[in-house]
Amino acid sequence: MQLHKGEILFRQGEDGPLYMIKSGLFKIVRLHEDGSLFLFNIIVPGEMIPHHSLISPMSYHGTAIALTDCEVEVIYADQWYRQLNDDPAQYREIAGLLQGKLRMMQQRIDQLTRTAPIDKLEQLQHWFATYLPQIPITDLLTQDEIGQLIGLRRETVNRLLRAQSKQQKDSL
Repeated sequence: MQLHKGEILFRQGEDGPLYMIKSGLFKIVRLHEDGSLFLFNIIVPGEMIPHHSLISPMSYHGTAIALTDCEVEVIYADQWYRQLNDDPAQYREIAGLLQGKLRMMQQRIDQLTRTAPIDKLEQLQHWFATYLPQIPITDLLTQDEIGQLIGLRRETVNRLLRAQSKQQKDSL
């Protein structure tokens, strides 16, 4: 299955299949009761999502939106859970997938606990560059979304990005 930037893979509250991300990046956003959206996760190639449904089914916790053109493999839930029952050794594979995601989330927590806001921004930019080195983070996420990921206000992100841009121009 192919998706283009901005297309939705699944919506919060719906039930459906699982997905293996072959290429591209997704953002996972959660709609709050007041109508605001909060970006809480980035999904990268090699991940199977939704993570919370790898062992037992549950409605989608958020909405998955393609940040780039993406290729995903659809994994039908009934088939997936039947295979788990037939081959319990697959739980080891799932544990490995979840461990990888946990390590990624630990890195994100490290980003949030850095004291200097510029360190938080630079760490996130570096992380994104490991997946999309030629695309600036600001081409993928809004300043508000960047702030949500690193625990900063949009205004602070704006100020830091302007300072980075000025520094880059001054170094040329």
